[in-house]
Formats: sequence, structure tokens, C-alpha cells
Amino acid sequence: MHSRGYRALFLISLFLVCAFNFADRSVFAVLAQTIKPELHLTDFDLGILQGFSFALLYAVMGLPIGRLAERYSRIRILGIATLVFSGATIFCGFAANFLQMMLGRVTVGIGEAGFTPATSSLVADHYPREKRASAMALIMLGTPAGTLLGALVGGWVAGSLGWRAAFFVMGVPGALVGVAVMLLLREPARGGLDGIARSSVATVPNFAAFLAAMRAKKALFYVTLGGGLAGFGMTSISQFLAVFLARAHHLPVRAAALAFGLISAVSLTIGFLVGSYGTDHLARKDGRWPAWGSAFGLSSAPLIYWIAFRTVDTPMACVLLTLAGSLMLVFYGPTIGMIQNMLEPRMRATGTAVFAIFYTVFGAGLGPVFVGWMSDHIATASFPGGAYLSSCGRGHSAPDLAGACMQAAAEGVRGALTMAVCVLFVAGCLYLLGSRYLRQDQYRPGS
Repeated sequence: MHSRGYRALFLISLFLVCAFNFADRSVFAVLAQTIKPELHLTDFDLGILQGFSFALLYAVMGLPIGRLAERYSRIRILGIATLVFSGATIFCGFAANFLQMMLGRVTVGIGEAGFTPATSSLVADHYPREKRASAMALIMLGTPAGTLLGALVGGWVAGSLGWRAAFFVMGVPGALVGVAVMLLLREPARGGLDGIARSSVATVPNFAAFLAAMRAKKALFYVTLGGGLAGFGMTSISQFLAVFLARAHHLPVRAAALAFGLISAVSLTIGFLVGSYGTDHLARKDGRWPAWGSAFGLSSAPLIYWIAFRTVDTPMACVLLTLAGSLMLVFYGPTIGMIQNMLEPRMRATGTAVFAIFYTVFGAGLGPVFVGWMSDHIATASFPGGAYLSSCGRGHSAPDLAGACMQAAAEGVRGALTMAVCVLFVAGCLYLLGSRYLRQDQYRPGS
């Protein structure tokens, strides 16, 4: 049993890893509008850099790293992953063209692929079943903290020293955290808090056994797929929200970064805490509440987003975006907890890795790419004569076309984001289907 002091150190350490994980993501999101003209990019290019390139090797490496986490030290995997994504963030500051920036973003994805599987598996061996979603929520509060940090520091540094310096400032502290994780934390025994003897979890089930478990547990299938679709809407918004605010509300880079950071931080904090602690509490009365709560939040968010994207008043738009984001993000903490509670100890990192793959492929892989492509398409249709890409699509325009370019660009990103959030309703329906099987699919030792 771990002491209270050590568990506090564990939570703080993983909170910091999570914070720099998401700071490295958000810094690109707030700098995208500034990077676009210097590297001569379209919105579709931005979508690839924010989505597909990040997701490419994240998805490919997520499962192998998850399988490694079933066999080897999860602490060491977590520390190395943090060093890799921090180093890749620094590399992005040297990028001189699209391909070099894509290489940096791909490597960020490789590093971050080690975070979720190792972290969720470690949480399951530090906390009992009824506290896992809550503990995961405390760690995942690093998401709003990191998003706000990346937005504020990225926006301020970019405004003062240029966007390249912002990548340097975010990468170095993350590398130091990776070293601290390997020096300060120790690998726990697996399965001890599930009442399982160490010898019972010595053998790692093969991947075929995991697939058999997923086929047998319908709730696991629906929750994993629903989480992946939820990631589509969530990542689409997170990667293009600062761009939307800059274009639709005519905000300079620092103001757009501040608004993006505050909206994201508040939404993430409320969503994680309400989703995790709220459903943990309600699940004492009915074990289906983690799925029900996720379904409600995801199904409610699209309408509020639709109104927010069309609200002219900037403060009111920010309030509505925060409310919609809070509802959308209710799903994340309960999802990790449900996956851990449905799988045996030596399958938990694999289960989270598979969820992360769905989440990354549908979310980071397809979401921003879809938004970027659709934004260019809608902007072209909105631009006089349809010559948007040739006249202003790569961040440059003639002075007499600047107003038309900005208006078309705003219409493009608004319409694309509106279409992307519709997927959240489908995700909510999948969680509702999964709730029907959730109680019977819980993991029970010896069953």
C-alpha cells in the first residue's frame, strides 16, 4: 500500500507530465494563424499539421507502447515518452517548411503515445476501483493547466520574440519533468488493489485475448468507439478554436490566445471534475452513471456550439463556448475509469492504448484535417469569384482583398466547426448503448 505522501508525489508528477503534454499541443494551436503566412500554408495544411501528422505515429505506436507497458516499467516508459515529445516540441521551433514542421509534429505524437496507456495502468495500481476515475481526473487537470500555459506563454512569447521562441520555451521544462519522473517515482506491483496475488498477474495475455475480451464485453466496445468519435469533435474544436476567435471576432494573436486558453482551461476543469467525481458518486447507486453522464454531455453540447459559433458578441460567445466545452468534456474521465474497471490488470494499458488509437485516429487524425479541408472549401464558396486559395488561402492577400479574405476565412472555419461538432451526438448515442451492458461487463477476479 502506498503512503499518502507518495501518492501525492505520484499525482503531482503525472499532473506535470499531462500539463506539458497538452501545453505542447496547445502552443501550436494558438500559433497556427501566425505560422501560416511564414510557412505559406493553407487551412488544410494546418489541419494536417495539427491532426494527421500528430496522429500518424501516435496511432501506430500507441498499441506497441501499450503492450510494452504490460511487461516493462511504466514509469520508465512515461519518462522517456515525456523526453521525446518535449524534444520534438523544441525541434518544431527550427522548422523552415511544411515537411520539417510535419516531422516535428509526428515525433510529438510518438512521445505522447506513451502517456495515456502507462498513466491509466499506473493509476489502477495506486487507487481502488471506486477512486480511479477521480484520481485520473486530478491528473487530467494537467490538461486545462497545460492548455492555458501553452496558450498564455505561447501567445506572449510569440508576440514578443516570435513563434519559434514559443516552442523552445515550452519544450525545455517538459524535458526536465521527464527526468524527474524517472528519478522520483517507483514501479508499483500490478493488481494488488484488485485483490489479486502477484503471481496471478505475472503472465501477460496476448493481444488475441484482449480482442476476445472486447468482443465479449459490449460495453467496452461501445465506450471505446464512442470515445473515439467524441475525440473527433473535441480535437477539431481545440485545434481550430483560436483560429476561429482570431478570424470571426477579429482578435490579435495575444487576445485570441488568452481567450482560447481561458475557454479551454475552464471547460476542461469543469468537464473533468464533474464527469469524474460526479459519475463516481452517482455510480454508487447505479453503475451505469459513468456512461449515462458521458452520453448526456456529448448529446447536449452540439446545439450550444451551434449558437456560440453564430454569436456576434465576443464575451457571450466565449461564455457559450465554455459551457458547450464543459458538457462535451464530461466523457473523458469516466471513459478511462470504465475501461480500467472492465479489464484485468495486465490488459489495462492495452485497453487504454486501443482507446487512445480510436481517439487519435478519429479525433486528432481526422478531425482537424476535416475542419481544415472543409474550411478552405466553404471559404472558396464564400469568396467573390471562388478564387480564395489563389488570392488569400496561404495567409497572404493584396491590400484591396484583405477584408474579403478575412470574411471568407471566418465563414470557412465557422461552417467547418459547426459540421464537426455534430459527431458528438453520435458519440453520445454509443455511450447510451454501452450503458445497457456496463454493470455485467465489470471485471471480477476469478470470473
